[in-house]
Amino acid sequence: MRSRVIRFSALSSMSIALAASAAAQGPANQPPPPTTVSSSAGNIRIERVATLEFPWGMAVLPDGRVLITEKPGRLRIWASGQLSAPVQGVPSVLYRGDSDQGGLLDVEADPNFATNQLIYISYVEVDPAGAKIPETGELRFSTYTDMTDSIVRGGAVARGRLDGNQLRDVQVIWRQFPKTAGRGHFGHRLAFSRDGKLFITSGDRMRFDPAADLKTNLGKVLRINTDGSTPADNPFAGRDTARADIWSYGHRNMLAAAVEPNGRLWVLEMGPLGGDELNLVQRGGNYGWPFVSNGDNYGGPSIPDHPTRRDVVAPVRTWTPVISPSGAMFYSGTAFPAWRGSALVGGLSSQSLIRLQLDGDRVGTEERLFMGRRIRDVAQTSDGTLLVIVDAKSGDLLRLTPAR
Repeated sequence: MRSRVIRFSALSSMSIALAASAAAQGPANQPPPPTTVSSSAGNIRIERVATLEFPWGMAVLPDGRVLITEKPGRLRIWASGQLSAPVQGVPSVLYRGDSDQGGLLDVEADPNFATNQLIYISYVEVDPAGAKIPETGELRFSTYTDMTDSIVRGGAVARGRLDGNQLRDVQVIWRQFPKTAGRGHFGHRLAFSRDGKLFITSGDRMRFDPAADLKTNLGKVLRINTDGSTPADNPFAGRDTARADIWSYGHRNMLAAAVEPNGRLWVLEMGPLGGDELNLVQRGGNYGWPFVSNGDNYGGPSIPDHPTRRDVVAPVRTWTPVISPSGAMFYSGTAFPAWRGSALVGGLSSQSLIRLQLDGDRVGTEERLFMGRRIRDVAQTSDGTLLVIVDAKSGDLLRLTPAR
């Protein structure tokens, strides 16, 4: 069934020749966003309620407080219309400035937060051994890699107990392996399954080959228990030839992940030169990167499309020109009843909030709301209204409510 696409705002044409780093960062100064946008749910009011420095992830707590990360390493709490001082006790992160894809990334609350007060954060850390890895270059990225950056780093996930404005009893429960020098594509969206397992998206670190290598957890969706141990029913658990934390592999740069109410996990990943993907994640599935893609390498050669490999899982939907997906959720509120059950996805280069109404394992309807800003993440509040964060040096926290 072919998807139906609805657009309520005129979109400027965009070149698909976007650098990998440009897909994750944007200029600091952008024009004010529109104050209203039309949609299938009626006119929507857009209100700026706070400003942060490169916000990246959000999590809504059961009592209505909202956790928000800032890439330079700050975790904030937004409550009663006010933004808190930085939460104390957050681990040190590696962040090298506006163009860096690292720093403090996603945040998620434990499914039993009301009783245990645990939260989970993903971030980028320096290799404690201080190792140096020579940079050999990567022709497939053309000029879009910084060959002067030799800092060896990798992603990590830690959990801690939120006590007021303090994070206590912090422990690292997962790390990317191996750590490598420079570059981006950390991934690191966090999402809980219905049975309480933690999914982690781990990017390929712009290294290509690790995504298909089962001895690494780069370019993979990972599944772990909340204490960092490995579930016994993971597809490669107990094998010497693969890492036990792997749930699926052959991924590129997944910056959006959401669990559907029926339990299915969906991820969106950035393609290279074109070919952004929506994938329905299957246990043990191989999604083909870097051997197939509906996009092409920046510096050549071209990449075979998905239909050339019947042994890999094809994406449900691809986009060229790209949307640069970042952040996703399934809407279940009452403020926008026409959207119940739809996936809402942030768009960076597309500067849009994208609604995907699924029809089984296909996209039935696609709607794009042009926001005029790079949307990094989206969250649903307790009253069903929406919060979105803007990827910018002065990145707005925006509240979306029905226009009356």
